[in-house]
Amino acid sequence: MSIAQEIKDSFKYGSVLTRLIYVNIGIFLLFKLIQFVLVLGGNSPENIKPFLYYFTVPSNLLELLLKPWTIVTYMFAHNDFFHLLFNILYIYWFGRIFMSIIGERLLLRVYFLGGLSGAALYILSFNIIPTFTNIYGYSEMLGASASAMAILFTVSRNQPDYKVNLLFFGPVKMKYIALVALILDLISISNMSNTGGHIAHIGGAIFGLIFGKMILDGKITYPSEKKQVWNFSFKKRKKLKVMHRRPLTDMEYNVIKIQRKQEVDRILEKIKQSGYDSLSNEEKKMLFDASKDDNFN
Repeated sequence: MSIAQEIKDSFKYGSVLTRLIYVNIGIFLLFKLIQFVLVLGGNSPENIKPFLYYFTVPSNLLELLLKPWTIVTYMFAHNDFFHLLFNILYIYWFGRIFMSIIGERLLLRVYFLGGLSGAALYILSFNIIPTFTNIYGYSEMLGASASAMAILFTVSRNQPDYKVNLLFFGPVKMKYIALVALILDLISISNMSNTGGHIAHIGGAIFGLIFGKMILDGKITYPSEKKQVWNFSFKKRKKLKVMHRRPLTDMEYNVIKIQRKQEVDRILEKIKQSGYDSLSNEEKKMLFDASKDDNFN
């Protein structure tokens, strides 16, 4: 199997977390490729830098009206390799914990809504807080860090005592990791080099706290197994047709088996943390079905 085919299959059958990482990396590489072509065409590096401007969210409300799509595109755009690398690592680390505790079906929602919350707080702050008036109109923001913060704080609010083994520190509870991240952003706001970014991080954190609490209170339910988590199609559904399905490939079978095991592991962890009574009816049914399946391990 070729590398391209492996990547294609990994994206097609991988988790939401895998797809989010691929999309971020793919968009970064696409931008760099376009910039490379522009340089070969005789443009100087200084002249092609504004190209990224069309995908960054501005603080200026008039500019935002002219490019409203940037409230979404900004959370997938990165300026340089290390900016991308650190955000991908954060999304990967916290995203895996998110899926093991809460499940992957809410991960995409948290990523998008956390990113939107970060953009909203950034734009609001730069339009109503006098301290930022000297840089109002000249600020642009990009990056997935607000979404990463939303993922971290959703997990921390939902399971604050969940422990993560950190290098040099050993087991550390999620609530302390989140608290340190929040404090670092708060004390870094005065650093005018990335004020907007730190404010956006706080916006993502606030959303994560609210969303995590809503899950605890049962106001947010886990989407059904039958619902897709990556399909944004608004097309009218066609009438059902009876079709003969082809046999699953080994890779498809293994992906389904792994995803099911991850879901059961998450339910067992939830029982360990909060007790059996904290499970929804759907989770209880899944646990019961898994216990009857002799092929599940």
